[in-house]
Amino acid sequence: MSKSPFLAAALFAIALAIPSHAQDAPKKDAAVKPADPELKVVVDSWNDIGRKLIAMAEDFPEDKYDFKATPAQRSFAEQLLHAAGANYYFINPVMGKQPPAEEDMKRDKYKTKADIVAFVKKAFADGAAAIQSKGEKGLNAAIVDPFAHQQVRVLDYAYGFIEHCGEHYGQLVVYYRLAGLVPPESRPKK
Repeated sequence: MSKSPFLAAALFAIALAIPSHAQDAPKKDAAVKPADPELKVVVDSWNDIGRKLIAMAEDFPEDKYDFKATPAQRSFAEQLLHAAGANYYFINPVMGKQPPAEEDMKRDKYKTKADIVAFVKKAFADGAAAIQSKGEKGLNAAIVDPFAHQQVRVLDYAYGFIEHCGEHYGQLVVYYRLAGLVPPESRPKK
């Protein structure tokens, strides 16, 4: 019995097992891309968490918008309103305005899912515009944090609000799961 067909099949199987990305690896002599400018990185980070919260706001069923994980917690709608509304504690000082008078936007002012989706979209668009308005050099400009009554750099303050929204994103994932739903980011990509 000849071993040639078996050997050929084994070599073919090995060739298929070699990761295709190894063939696409950059050449060792290729120049490394430089880091993106800080402005691009912070705007991309801001927009990414905004995209996730907007996707949730658009996706979650309107009849579940007042769902609470426990009676003491905010509803799904109130979580979105809080995260988006809190962004104005960043946006307003960056734009030279006073921070909002109230920390949480009231649910009775935003009665429908469409109202909330529009507010979340606006808050993230306004935040991205505020960051971009500072330019690369303006990211290190000092503004006053209205909570700490301390000067902070725009860049540091932006990342604090990105992180704040990320915390609420994580809480909203739990709301999805408790409601028997799968969050948009956890669904298989098409």
